[in-house]
Amino acid sequence: MTTTDLAALDVLLVEDDPGDVLMVREVFEDHAVGGHLDVVSDGAEALAFLRREGEHADARRPDVVLLDLNLPKIGGREVLEVVKADDELRSIPVVVLTTSAAEEDILRAYAAHANAYVTKPVDWDAFTAAVRRIGHFFGDVARLPRPARG
Repeated sequence: MTTTDLAALDVLLVEDDPGDVLMVREVFEDHAVGGHLDVVSDGAEALAFLRREGEHADARRPDVVLLDLNLPKIGGREVLEVVKADDELRSIPVVVLTTSAAEEDILRAYAAHANAYVTKPVDWDAFTAAVRRIGHFFGDVARLPRPARG
């Protein structure tokens, strides 16, 4: 795995836990020269960001969304369902990145067309490796749609 796995990706992290946000930021800083990470802390703000509404009118369209399930205002499950039902947004890969390992949550996420489901490791090294692997897959392996940036 190279140190530029995340370099070409614009990622939206939807996460309300400041510790998890800090860990993802550190992965980006340590392993992604030039990757761009935007962070929102609740589901309502995530939808506003993705729809470029209000203070997010100039937001860049993310290449990948890392989505926690347990969010304030609008939960991650609902955000996933709205994104995948929206003609303008459904092509954005959504990776559920959450603490839940419950089979029901996994099944529900995939039924709502999540592109991947990753249970957050509690160990720092394992967490870093998981985020880097996500970046490697979407940054180096997968071919993503590249709509006009706006």
